[in-house]
Amino acid sequence: MLQLPPLSLYVHIPWCVRKCPYCDFNSHQAPEEIPQRAYVDALIADLKADLHWVQGRKLHSIFFGGGTPSLFSGRAIGEILTAAEHLIGFEEGIEITLEANPGTFEQQKFSDFRSAGINRLSIGIQSFSSTHLERLGRIHDGSQALHAIATAGTAGFNNFNIDLMHGLPDQTIDQAVADIELAIDNGAQHISWYQLTIEPNTEFYARPPSLPNDDRLADIQQAGMNLLHDNNFVQYEVSAFALDGQTSKHNINYWQFGDYLGIGAGAHGKITLPESGLVMRSSKTRQPDKYLARIDSFMAQNKAIAADEMALEFMMNGLRLKEGVPAEYFPPRTGLALSSIKPQINDLQRKGLMEMDGGHYRTTKLGYQFLNSVLQQF
Repeated sequence: MLQLPPLSLYVHIPWCVRKCPYCDFNSHQAPEEIPQRAYVDALIADLKADLHWVQGRKLHSIFFGGGTPSLFSGRAIGEILTAAEHLIGFEEGIEITLEANPGTFEQQKFSDFRSAGINRLSIGIQSFSSTHLERLGRIHDGSQALHAIATAGTAGFNNFNIDLMHGLPDQTIDQAVADIELAIDNGAQHISWYQLTIEPNTEFYARPPSLPNDDRLADIQQAGMNLLHDNNFVQYEVSAFALDGQTSKHNINYWQFGDYLGIGAGAHGKITLPESGLVMRSSKTRQPDKYLARIDSFMAQNKAIAADEMALEFMMNGLRLKEGVPAEYFPPRTGLALSSIKPQINDLQRKGLMEMDGGHYRTTKLGYQFLNSVLQQF
């Protein structure tokens, strides 16, 4: 029988100063004047419309993503948080993260975010190389990236993530490693390190840049992994590395098939309904102007996950974690018996791709390298 997992909240801010050529997220170049007041009002109304899905829980974590949430004022972010706390309530020790870009802040704004209740930043550095940043279409340079990190510390943030990309146009191994070294040297406790991929409906897809070949990509990956390991960063997810105790509560709740409300233009949610035996996925109106108009509802789609897709949905999230996902989570979060996936688990174990370790379903080292092949079994 389904049981309620922890509940998180995702808040989407859809505007950026400029759309990056590699980005396929729901982000839009900001107008000359962002309709901040109207959007905050819409977010709060959106949250109120979703309150029936809370089902007595308090919020485990909150994540402001985008777009570029740091375009908004500290006062606006604080108003959203005040509404969330009043309408739903916060668990003790709640993690509240805001994505910030180095080109869209000043010291006072970071301090304002801290005062508003943000206790974790995710800074979109991508690279410390001004040359690579220019080729990525970023609006900041290397010196601004370093200054952003220093400013975060001055503002009182002792918990922050740094986003870094590798496999950049014409990037060498030494250049990729240098980005990680600078992040570590400047006090990062959490690093999201992921490979640039060319996605459809992006400028890079239409005009592909010159990317490193597969051999160099493999060498970059190995060199970066070695450096992170040597500096006590533990890989706990495919692209996430953290010092002891600095893993992201919000992301772990995603990967452990927890619940989350999604508010804002194009935001996605996932909610468990034990009484009806359903797990729902929802998405909100994607275009900011149509979201703000909200003629009838913010909801664009609300659909139950099919029973024959539930095991794949669970494993597609849980097996991204290096330690895997607790087997005891499977029945209450999918409504399925453990016996329903026993044949697949046994087959993958025989092939050396999965193992049970400490009550967790997890891939072996080999299985983690071929995660897509593992997931195809479900």
